[in-house]
Amino acid sequence: MSKRPNILLIVSEDNGQHLGCYGDQNVRTPHLDSLAAGGARFANAYCTQAVCSPGRASILTGLYPHQNGQIGLSTHEYAMYGNIPNLPGLLKPLGYRTALLGKLHVKPFDAFPWDLWWNDNRFISFGQRDVHTTAEMAHGFIADTGDAPFLLMVAARDCHLPFLRQSHGVPEHPLSADDVVPLPFVGVDTLRVREHTADYYNCMQRLDVMVGLLMEALRTHGKDDNTLVIFTTDHGAQFSRGKCSCYEGGLRIPMIARWPGRIPEGRVVDAFVSQIDVLPTIMSAVGEGVPSHVAGASLLPLASDESVPWRRRVYAEWTSCHSPIYYPQRSIRNERHKLIVTYRSDRPNPCAQINAGTATFQKHVAPGTLPDEVLGATECVRRTYAIYNDPPPEELYDLHEDPWEFNNLADDPAYEDVRNKLRQELVEWQTQTGDLVRDPSVLARLNAEHDEITQRYYSIGERVPEGFVWPYWDYLGAESVAQRNI
Repeated sequence: MSKRPNILLIVSEDNGQHLGCYGDQNVRTPHLDSLAAGGARFANAYCTQAVCSPGRASILTGLYPHQNGQIGLSTHEYAMYGNIPNLPGLLKPLGYRTALLGKLHVKPFDAFPWDLWWNDNRFISFGQRDVHTTAEMAHGFIADTGDAPFLLMVAARDCHLPFLRQSHGVPEHPLSADDVVPLPFVGVDTLRVREHTADYYNCMQRLDVMVGLLMEALRTHGKDDNTLVIFTTDHGAQFSRGKCSCYEGGLRIPMIARWPGRIPEGRVVDAFVSQIDVLPTIMSAVGEGVPSHVAGASLLPLASDESVPWRRRVYAEWTSCHSPIYYPQRSIRNERHKLIVTYRSDRPNPCAQINAGTATFQKHVAPGTLPDEVLGATECVRRTYAIYNDPPPEELYDLHEDPWEFNNLADDPAYEDVRNKLRQELVEWQTQTGDLVRDPSVLARLNAEHDEITQRYYSIGERVPEGFVWPYWDYLGAESVAQRNI
């Protein structure tokens, strides 16, 4: 057995904390529940940006998107700045064999030294989610590593659109609309929404089966006791006010860590943790310590129930997905309150328009809440969707009283001190991490850049060509990269 632990990193796609171990009554997830029972479940885990590439880049680099440069989707040529250290690149010199099963979705692809990268669309894609073949590939890789330690990252696409009710016979017993209720942050309950919700939960059930198969692979090859398993996701579910937002439905994610003999069983951690903590945790586990340039910290002390200083705030951002839905926002939350700052409140939120089927540049996202469904909802929900569609410069929420953000308190005089304090702390974080969106001149440049690219390509039904070089690379990350000597 190798002295260094093996690493199994499971990163699912487009799902929140909708698991039995997180208290969700709509679905059974026995394998993920067992994983949590055997280790630590982080109750307050957050992504850095609620879309695929930025979240994955944070997991792989320990940096916020504005620090590593992956501020939008790699399929639209957003990419990291320069030579950003990443997880497989740090582990390879230590003798680790590295493999990725599934999509990377972070550029440049050649920055990541995978010994095996399997992403066969016949078995693992948006249209095919064959968990058994994926598990077979995991078996093969683990067997081939012999006594060498390994990093195996499995990127499961199950909960990404389209929501597949069943794929390759999994789940064996799919849920229907009568079995579920809508996700709480959606605020609308119609048969159509429930049907999509049921299929989302069917995806969660299939994801759970895959996790069970991966854990079986570890046991089969005698690697179970010396493997740190981390399960998380890139961001929340793709419903209105979820993915592509700074609301809790988009940012709040599951995170579970299991390491027999090193992480106590059945541990529940309430502290704020983030995707930026994954790389530091792994580097600490393999005996190298936390790299000095990262924004995150190792979760091992928290998971071991040690009394350690830890962050009292958690931060997130939204910049872009592709150019037409560029819409810079930032958020900060403490134990009770949350502030969302919108830097382009002079125009409607394009992410909300897509979910409502009203955007002219992209087809309707099927699970999104339709305008007539909003009109049929309560006054509170109608008001909430009005803010979602046309955000004010600031939104403030009391998450104890209003956990899914239906009552904006930003204009309430009673909360002025709370709002001012969070605003100041947000600016301090932006200064510390080199987030130049806070600079009006840089923001204006970034705005103009995206407006011009949207008009040049997307207004005529195209996209930026492969290999397109984004101008923001020359100015947006300069401060962050210089601060961290990357």
